[in-house]
Amino acid sequence: MTASVSPQADQQQQAVEQMGGLHPVSLLRILVPLVVGAVIWFIPPPGGVTAQAWHMLAIFLATIVGIIAKPLPMGAVTIIGTVVCVLTGVVPLTAENAGDPTALMGFANSTIWLIVMAFLISRGFIKTGLGRRIALFFVSKIGGRMLGVSYGLALADLVLAPAIPSATARGGGIMAPIMRSVALTYDSTPGPTARRAGAFLAINVGQVNAITCAMFMTAMAGNPLIASLASSQDVTLSWTSWALGAIVPGLCALLVVPFVVYKVYPPELKETPEVVAMAKRELAGLGPTSAAEKVMGGTFVLLLLLWTVGDIVLGINATTTGFIGLVVLLLSGVLTWEDVAREKAAWDTMVWFAVLYMMATALGKYGLIGWLADMIAGSLGGMSWQLAFITLTLVYFFSHYLFASATAHISAMYVAFLAAAIAVGTPPLMAALVLGYISNLFTSITQYAGGASPALFGTGYNSVGAWWRVSFIAALASIAVWMIIGGGWMKLIGYW
Repeated sequence: MTASVSPQADQQQQAVEQMGGLHPVSLLRILVPLVVGAVIWFIPPPGGVTAQAWHMLAIFLATIVGIIAKPLPMGAVTIIGTVVCVLTGVVPLTAENAGDPTALMGFANSTIWLIVMAFLISRGFIKTGLGRRIALFFVSKIGGRMLGVSYGLALADLVLAPAIPSATARGGGIMAPIMRSVALTYDSTPGPTARRAGAFLAINVGQVNAITCAMFMTAMAGNPLIASLASSQDVTLSWTSWALGAIVPGLCALLVVPFVVYKVYPPELKETPEVVAMAKRELAGLGPTSAAEKVMGGTFVLLLLLWTVGDIVLGINATTTGFIGLVVLLLSGVLTWEDVAREKAAWDTMVWFAVLYMMATALGKYGLIGWLADMIAGSLGGMSWQLAFITLTLVYFFSHYLFASATAHISAMYVAFLAAAIAVGTPPLMAALVLGYISNLFTSITQYAGGASPALFGTGYNSVGAWWRVSFIAALASIAVWMIIGGGWMKLIGYW
């Protein structure tokens, strides 16, 4: 029997909501991070850890739990963490000594501004329609078979990845609608006909999205955060070094992983000639390439050139390149200042990015990361550095089942695992890059893992069980490619 709700109770609930009252679930989401932070704060710090470092850890973990629990948007949660840092004196607004952490230090970080610029530039792809045109072009060329459709979408994602740092925007905003168009062309809808095409394509687009995110520093919002965190361990990651290390394993993974998904979770339809016609019709509907699209395309090529060789040849770093690209789009009219001001994702990312960078830097400066790295490295005593690093990598990857946010996972674990990997003898550059690549690859293992997965799962083509099973198998294939082929490639180019 279903319990009824009286009109009076319903009116009371509406009144509470209109007055800004807290729903019990929201209150619980607020209390959980507060309790976590308070418990850690009042536990005596272990030997070798200062009270300041321990209190910083309490605020940091409370912030991470708040990001996961989501009582408020991520930016708001991190702002609260900043205020707590200042009010408790754990991190001051201004430094007493040169080099000390300050509460607002992250907002002056050039890597943070790089990701903001990338978000703003990505708006041009979406506004002009160039991103959709590119995706439809590849599908129209190699979409005669279902496996070809998956590779066509993969090529489109690969082309767009360097300049669209939102995995959700690429996978959910551009690829997912085209994927659904392909599925609906063959009457594949959620439910009995899902396995005809849609179920396979949805999982495959998610897997591909994770791989392309790993290939470029500007392909996922968390990647510049990784670069900033790596610098705290004296490892410098540039746009070029990241892309160079990823290019071979990334391309191999883009070939292997869709094929693995095709074999373990095959679509009922194999031949898809109508998809080519559909893509051509939609391309024709877009009309000739507009002037705005041509400017956007030229700007994209310029960005790739400067990101690749600008730092080496011209002394123009990646962040400056991002500003140059934005200026070109503004001067040409492709973007307006209103577009820039309305790009909420960019400014929201800047806030939480800056705060998490500040907190992680403070943890390192206060000695907590070094202490934790020694503890982890000590537990791996007796292993060769190769075996120890593989163990660390697998633990780091599969622990993402516990996270609903790649950013939260990176913030909570990346620095400690990098420091531990270096402590057991792993070459620093290799350790920083591999853990960075892994930080993207795990965004496809569950429907809540982050990136494009929630949007793709939300299309309704797959059950939770199917998503987890197929993604686990695909993840094993992807890890093997990145560790074996990637490790060999990085050895060849001198990264270790």
